[in-house]
Amino acid sequence: MSQPIKLLVSACLLGCPCRYDGKSCPSDAVSALEEAVEWVPVCPEVLGGLPTPRVPCERQKEGGILSKDDFWRTKEYEAGANAALLLAKENGCRAALLKERSPSCGVHLIYDGSFSGRTIPGMGLTAEKLHAAGIAVFSEQDLPGRMQELLSAASPEGEPRP
Repeated sequence: MSQPIKLLVSACLLGCPCRYDGKSCPSDAVSALEEAVEWVPVCPEVLGGLPTPRVPCERQKEGGILSKDDFWRTKEYEAGANAALLLAKENGCRAALLKERSPSCGVHLIYDGSFSGRTIPGMGLTAEKLHAAGIAVFSEQDLPGRMQELLSAASPEGEPRP
């Protein structure tokens, strides 16, 4: 009997209102995976102790996380990233599907740190930590084009790839 494919996923992509603005951002492309995977939902910011809603934060050039009202939130983001990594390991997740542009979860793009709405290539703190630990990271922007690659990366070792 094959093991279920467990996938760490940004909770906001599943409809959980945990974003900085108290909203969610459900994705039809993410929902299309529902029957193929077992979700392991995560919101690193909430796990790190930040409230919902919260003041927007952006990753700065030196790597720290600054809120729009000038408070460093790196400690909370680090705690959330560590908790997300632990959750992924405890659940045997080999891949993660994360919210693009987030200072935690951005996979290909993050905001540039100026609070102007401009994005730059880069990873959020959680995405970076997961990737460094050997967990494949994808964003909702990668779907549906890279869905097979995501499912293959997420499949338990020794199991046939879907």
